[in-house]
Amino acid sequence: MEEHNKNINRRDFLKIVGISAATTTAAATLYSCKQKDGVTPGGTASTPVPTDKMTYRTSVAQKDRVSLLGYGCMRWPTVPSPDGKGDMIDQDAVNELVDYAIAHGVNYFDTSPVYVQGWSEKSTGIALKRHPREKLFIATKLSNFSNYSRENSIAMYRKSFEDLQTDYIDYYLLHSIGGGGTEAFKARYIDNGMMEFLLKEREAGRIRNLGFSFHGSVDTYDYALSLHDEVKWDFVQIQLNYVDWKHASGRNVNADYLYDELVKRNIPAVIMEPLLGGRLSNVPTHIMTRLKQRRPEDSVASWAFRFAGSPELVLTVLSGMTYMEHLQDNIRTYSPLIPLTEDDKEFLEETAQLMLKYPTVPCNDCKYCMPCPYGIDIPAVLIHYNKCVNEGNVPKSQQDENYRQARRAFLVGYDRSVPRLRQASHCIGCDQCSPHCPQSINIPKELRRIDAFVEQLKQETL
Repeated sequence: MEEHNKNINRRDFLKIVGISAATTTAAATLYSCKQKDGVTPGGTASTPVPTDKMTYRTSVAQKDRVSLLGYGCMRWPTVPSPDGKGDMIDQDAVNELVDYAIAHGVNYFDTSPVYVQGWSEKSTGIALKRHPREKLFIATKLSNFSNYSRENSIAMYRKSFEDLQTDYIDYYLLHSIGGGGTEAFKARYIDNGMMEFLLKEREAGRIRNLGFSFHGSVDTYDYALSLHDEVKWDFVQIQLNYVDWKHASGRNVNADYLYDELVKRNIPAVIMEPLLGGRLSNVPTHIMTRLKQRRPEDSVASWAFRFAGSPELVLTVLSGMTYMEHLQDNIRTYSPLIPLTEDDKEFLEETAQLMLKYPTVPCNDCKYCMPCPYGIDIPAVLIHYNKCVNEGNVPKSQQDENYRQARRAFLVGYDRSVPRLRQASHCIGCDQCSPHCPQSINIPKELRRIDAFVEQLKQETL
């Protein structure tokens, strides 16, 4: 992927993202705040979105004043490509979201060379270039997963500056350490001399803050933190939400441990997956009712964001906001933050235990498994299944009271959300996807299971 991106010029990129002449104008103005604010799904009233009440946290090393809501640039909106071959970034929509976020106090933007099939940095750079650089904090990563030679890693690092159209990176991360264990961490960053290189780049000011993001082996996390006296990590990015706090699944580590280890060293935490890939905003009906009874005016998602933002050493909470209504809801939640009480925390722990009773696949829609060489839309398949689990539309037998309704909802919804040529039936088990999954999902196994369930529903007659 890195080599592919390296050989694409700006003109080719503009064709891919479908950018209009108007959006490439360097002097573009801020998004007009007079637009009528939308209603967030889940029940938030259509109240005004504050422009001057954002909660900010101050970083330890540089004393940066960072918005508690950070923009994760992994899920930029896309539109169908004119040639019918896949999707392309909708740059006009990206610009609109970025402008609105900045106008309402958001100043932290997190991207990577591998997000949105390799186009996120360029798209983010175009959107942010239209705003004063000194008022923004840009985060990106050394995502050298497949080729971690020193030459390739340095080339990826330098390409980020070019794509983001900047001469310094505010927050630079070693991307997703823990996958492959400590030996992989050493190979990607230490044995090839990249740690030494990045420390010198920080000394030179081209990196303002150096940190890492973590998924995987706790031994690797502990090892990386053991380097703190030498490296002086400025921040660390961890997965934290009210389910993972004490009940992390797969190879992930309980967030209370991850956070407490940072507190011991006074290292600020950047939070990813506050909604657990959207699962904490799309909860089963009885859990949604439980949350709404306690705070009727708040969205279901706001509970998860308040949980993620309440710890004092959290610098910013990332959200991959594809839609304007999600951005507006999250701004409301943090403008200002109402920290959780001890009673609230107990309530959410009880909610987490209820969530664990639902056998969903732990897919966070990160799309690290994509593209599938056989065209399967892996996240869409898993997300549809999870949605049906939460809604009670996964019938177990024809004796179920709502069998007919649930069967139809599952099959019709499957065809609507996932084109047939991209469904699980086309999986051949090549397993090129699983090694990239931060949640350690055995993806071919889950696809086979879902496909077998679909075929069973199709063959059963009423």
